Amino acid sequence: MSKLEVDKIDPQSGTALEIGSSGDTITIPAGVTFDSSAATNTLPATVVTTDGTQTLTNKSIAATQLTGTVATSNLGTGTADATTFLRGDQTYASATPAAGSITTTQLAYNPNSFRNIIINGDMSIAQRATSQSSVTTTGYYTCDRFQWIADYGTVTLSQDTTVPSGQGFAKSYKVDVTTAGTVSSGGYVLVRQKIEGQNLQYLKKGTSNAESLTLSFWIQSTKTGTYIAELYDADNNRQISKAYTVSSSNTWEKKTLTFAGDTSGAFGNDNGGSLFLNLYLSAGTDYTSGTLNTSWNSSTNTNRVVGQVNAQDNASNNIYFTGVQLEAGTTASDFEFLPVDVQTQRCLRYYETSMSYGVYSQYHGQQVVFGSGGATFSASTSSAGGRQYKVWKRANPTVTLYHQDGTSGAVYTIYNAAKITGVVAQHLNQSGFLFANKSAAFGQGLGYYYSFTADAEI
Repeated sequence: MSKLEVDKIDPQSGTALEIGSSGDTITIPAGVTFDSSAATNTLPATVVTTDGTQTLTNKSIAATQLTGTVATSNLGTGTADATTFLRGDQTYASATPAAGSITTTQLAYNPNSFRNIIINGDMSIAQRATSQSSVTTTGYYTCDRFQWIADYGTVTLSQDTTVPSGQGFAKSYKVDVTTAGTVSSGGYVLVRQKIEGQNLQYLKKGTSNAESLTLSFWIQSTKTGTYIAELYDADNNRQISKAYTVSSSNTWEKKTLTFAGDTSGAFGNDNGGSLFLNLYLSAGTDYTSGTLNTSWNSSTNTNRVVGQVNAQDNASNNIYFTGVQLEAGTTASDFEFLPVDVQTQRCLRYYETSMSYGVYSQYHGQQVVFGSGGATFSASTSSAGGRQYKVWKRANPTVTLYHQDGTSGAVYTIYNAAKITGVVAQHLNQSGFLFANKSAAFGQGLGYYYSFTADAEI
């Protein structure tokens, strides 16, 4: 091979420099850069460097010099040309979009704060208890804001540390079936969260602009098969159901379900429970004998839970939920993790206790000197106290008081402060309460401690 080494080659005036003939391959050493001072870099059909790369600086290549096939997976939907740009959802839009024409669905992420309508969806807060055994009835037991609904069987409910790996979750809601039961025709078992209507006005339900909702969550269950998730409009007795499948036993699986917007029946703009999210675990024939209602309609029980497996049919069954998120739109964004102080504040709106966190049987609080005397009660039988809540409650809560005799250590459950005989409950409202008590059981001058729970759940 001949080799010519020169510092520079200049063409004659008015003549283009020709290197090689048509069809020749010019091999360019690695590191060679096309000078950006030239107006246009027009390359021959084949240009190869010794390492297979080319470096162009601020220059263009004529379209006719690009050959080959671009994989479909690298293209978005729509038409790509000089007047369009590629959005985060891999669709093309005008290069100069009209104001307000780009929606959050078309972005690569949902930028809205508090986009998750569900409170405590990561199961991080459990004020009442971290575990409750021998549960046979409906109630709030462990993870805040999640209500257990059941009319048969016995379970242990707990805030568990079993979570999907690498997803950022630390806690889950566990259902451990300890006694299997037979579901009656009108029976069902589910996990529910109720949502205030005033938190849902932006969904524009009942109008032609009603927003779709997307539900996403993680589930692990011993029982495989079809499960039903339902949105129930309690203000207008309307509902919509979606089926999903647990494919593998004892394996975390992420589920995403999209519910169309409902153009009928607006949510009340108040603190009442307007929307219920129901995650079913079993249901009787009164709810499963029809055709599953997958679009918004007036509620018909037979169409609500069609196809649901019975996850309560065996004492060895375990079911876990975490990462429950419900948001406006037709796509699921990444789970919205909130700081623990923010999540706690949201939960306190519905329930507050002065007892030890997660341990319902303990008590502590401020000391009240009973028998201190006063204008209303005799010196040997009177007491008074009160408390301001940490967070303004959703509604006037049900307040239950507990007290301890500082001398003997005995614990006494007092009663519902709003209804007891002998107790004057004053200013029992969303911000706090006061109480006064007259009882011969209280010794003069003794110190007592009291605790309380304030329940404002929907």
